[in-house]
Amino acid sequence: MKQNITLRIDKDLIKKSKVIAAQRETSVSKLLSDELAKLVLRTEDYEYAKRKAKSNLKAGFQFGGKIRASREELHER
Repeated sequence: MKQNITLRIDKDLIKKSKVIAAQRETSVSKLLSDELAKLVLRTEDYEYAKRKAKSNLKAGFQFGGKIRASREELHER
């Protein structure tokens, strides 16, 4: 579902964005919509990665192998 919104944007920015939109054979509205969609996707991807990283840190990492010496044996002087 699409919905219209009203924005207040500087006139010079609007002029420049119209030129860019024309070069890309699209509209300013489509440019804004695409950029907002990218922003939302990047934010969602970042949040997912952050949750995943925190989960991995809580679970810990198992690299295999066994500790064959005690801490005291390893740190004898």
